Amino acid sequence: MDAALTSASSATANPANYCDPPPFAIAAQDHSFTFYPGGADRLKALLSLIDEAQQSLQLCYYLFDRDTSGILVRDALVAAAARGVTVYLIVDDFGNDAGTAFFEPLTKAGGTFELFSPRWSTRYLVRNHQKLVIVDGTRVMTGGANVSDHYFSPPADNGWCDLSVVIEGPVVQQFTRWFGLLTGWVEDEAAGQTGKLRALRDIVKDWDGGDGPVQLLVGGPLVRHGHWAWQLRKDLLGARRLDTVSAYFSPPRSFRRQIAQVARRGMVRMMMPGKSDIDAAIDMARMLYKKLLDAGVQIVEFQPCKLHMKLLVVDDASYVGSANLDKRSLRVNVELMVRIEDAALAARLRKLIDHMEAASVPVTCEWYARKATLTNRIRWQMAYWMSLADYRISRVGAG
Repeated sequence: MDAALTSASSATANPANYCDPPPFAIAAQDHSFTFYPGGADRLKALLSLIDEAQQSLQLCYYLFDRDTSGILVRDALVAAAARGVTVYLIVDDFGNDAGTAFFEPLTKAGGTFELFSPRWSTRYLVRNHQKLVIVDGTRVMTGGANVSDHYFSPPADNGWCDLSVVIEGPVVQQFTRWFGLLTGWVEDEAAGQTGKLRALRDIVKDWDGGDGPVQLLVGGPLVRHGHWAWQLRKDLLGARRLDTVSAYFSPPRSFRRQIAQVARRGMVRMMMPGKSDIDAAIDMARMLYKKLLDAGVQIVEFQPCKLHMKLLVVDDASYVGSANLDKRSLRVNVELMVRIEDAALAARLRKLIDHMEAASVPVTCEWYARKATLTNRIRWQMAYWMSLADYRISRVGAG
């Protein structure tokens, strides 16, 4: 697979020639990881997992669309339920673009469909941003991709550039345990119980991802210790190398300071979106470039298509999952990130970033000086603050 990636990279100097790399697998820390950078490969793998299920399917998505991909996935779930597989699907109410009636064939076939936080209240701003599929309690698929044609279309059609991973190994038991906690909260919410925001916060706060080399880390509203970002901060304390791919970048100032400190000690490479379906996502990030550049951070903007990937590599530790480096992922939304401490896997994921960087534009100090006109800086500032005040503007960032 490495040879295929190297060959593909030679064609990415022109973004119009960019192609998603093929899937690649790596064994690490008593686990098997198969990564899917390509949209068509992600959809094929998802449908295969559903078709191969024999006992149970546990799924959780932020966004589910009524389009070609959505119909394919729904119908595969219906077929699984019809053959006796226990199917339980949770979709976030805000991201349920398909509509509740779309899932009636699943419930009629014996499956369970639930909405995450459908009632208007203070907790409605807390969204379930996770994407996960657990098959028979033995395999899990997670990452940044929702169920929509946008996440499975090729770069030539301006599909989202994203990453999913199928995992086999002991950490799958953690996913099953986490899903059980989520379903309990969702069912209590559906029953109209009160005080649920505190209960959700406690579930996240009390979660133990373990201390081994492969951990399931989670995040949620107003939780500090135990949050996935808390572990990331600890990794950054003495780190000398950081590589990030983040579609939405607006972390707190303290987080940005830590990134700058890593750059001063060693090397930081950050990939930001050069294209998005909402300009504010790009504006938010650009407002924060200057101090990072001054600290020596290498920034590039991905050009071939819309960027949706969530990937962090800190020295020998890799994070892959649902979280962006923005305030919603760090402080509000329910998130999950798998942390894998393995040097060979980290090196392999950096090769993926190398491939993407070849189709990206370097953000230099000179580039920034040309872009940072007074008019642009005002627009960037407005986008930054509006994204915090109005959830709808952050919706793509929660995708």
